[in-house]
Amino acid sequence: MKKCRHLLIAFFAIIGSLSVQAQDIHFSQFYMSPLNLNPAMTGVMNCNVRLTGNYRNQWASVLRSNAFNTYSVSYDQRIPVGRYDYFGIGGTFWGDVAGQSRFGTVTGKLSASFSKRMGGYRDKTHYLVMGVEGGVSQRSLDFLALQYGSQHDGAGGFDPNAPSFEDGNFTRDNFIFADLSAGLLWFSVLDKNNNFYLGAAYHHLNQSNQSFGVNDFEPLYARFTIHGGGEFEMTRRVSLVPGAVVFLQGPSMQVNAGTSFRFLLGNSRRYYQAFQIGGWLRLAHKLEDSIHADAFILSTRFEYEDFGIGFSYDLNVSSLSPASNNNGGFEFSLIYKVCGPEKRGLYCPNF
Repeated sequence: MKKCRHLLIAFFAIIGSLSVQAQDIHFSQFYMSPLNLNPAMTGVMNCNVRLTGNYRNQWASVLRSNAFNTYSVSYDQRIPVGRYDYFGIGGTFWGDVAGQSRFGTVTGKLSASFSKRMGGYRDKTHYLVMGVEGGVSQRSLDFLALQYGSQHDGAGGFDPNAPSFEDGNFTRDNFIFADLSAGLLWFSVLDKNNNFYLGAAYHHLNQSNQSFGVNDFEPLYARFTIHGGGEFEMTRRVSLVPGAVVFLQGPSMQVNAGTSFRFLLGNSRRYYQAFQIGGWLRLAHKLEDSIHADAFILSTRFEYEDFGIGFSYDLNVSSLSPASNNNGGFEFSLIYKVCGPEKRGLYCPNF
């Protein structure tokens, strides 16, 4: 078992370092990272300013200190224009480190959106939102930390000084590239407690070169995102909050779908307090593999006025579960909104 674990570590280190065309970062709580989901989500809120933070740790049960770590922070705000419409502006910074080779990505982006009311009135309205995003990213890795099949002796031993034919593939250990994205969002507010939305985004429009070889060209696969959800009141204190997202990137596909129940707490009309609990299923498909269940996600969220805190845990149910003991990763999210006076009535779902 110890030998198998070392082989798994080597495998994931190599995959984490070489598969630069694989899927981008993802959060199980995608609904608490709106700017990473779709640039059209910029400024779409019932407040004036929104601050978010996300942290994800994955595969620590298998990779130990080489676990995947992802973090993100963002800021966005809405600006009224005309009688019913809005501009949104924002910025996102995120980083990701994966595997033994410390394959890392650091990204900074700016986004903008325009929300156009398409119909309705004060308490029932429909909006179409268009968004764009642009920024720069840096990829890096420590290729000296990689292990190759030619350096293993076949009996469980490893010689780091043994030659490797793959060494010639790396002529630079970091590079910077530009990144562009665009998206659309439609949402309908039916009343104060019922709404739904549907969005789509196209990421990596320019498909920048991702090769660690100076003279090679490996384009970053474009990613297409489709997402939707809403909130539907069941009783005066209980609401259903379903959601789903589909990521399509090159030969890879991922689907997250599930629902939460939101419970209003307390009897005070002055302070808004709510608690959510839910379950989600993540399906995945890569290369020639068939679609399979990857993880079952348990999530919670507590809201107090303009502050929200979320926690989720992934239970791994894929073929890796014997090595991971069904442990996947935990995720922590924060949202804080600065609202001020609401003079225009209802505007959008409560993301």
